[in-house]
Amino acid sequence: MLIHPYLSFEGRAEEALNFYKKALGAKETMVMRFKDAPPEAQANMTPGTGEKIMHMSFKVGDTELMASDGYCTGAAKFEGVSLTYNAKDPADAEKIFKALSDGGQVRMPLNKTFFSPAFGMLADRFGLGWMVIVPQQM
Repeated sequence: MLIHPYLSFEGRAEEALNFYKKALGAKETMVMRFKDAPPEAQANMTPGTGEKIMHMSFKVGDTELMASDGYCTGAAKFEGVSLTYNAKDPADAEKIFKALSDGGQVRMPLNKTFFSPAFGMLADRFGLGWMVIVPQQM
């Protein structure tokens, strides 16, 4: 069984996809725009949303994420959830932390902790929470 995170960027999905391609090396696997829906479905859509993303999927490493522009409100809310990036070493953690925090907010600077050689928390420019960690060897 697989569970995939589904993210609603509320009108900024394409911007988010391009950001994650640059920051994480994400690979787009599918994009469907509202204009691609059958005519009967388009009748209920908000005018001007044809180019917005109805559904997309992309991979970061082996993880598949799904997302959309949702209701295009412009205000994504990712409250109570964070994604975790398992870095291969502290240098990788630093690189990814810097890339993800560009335009975002650092919540806990990347530092050595009792449970990891490098751990930090941030909200990216879309408000999505991230934890970057180098898993400690047991």
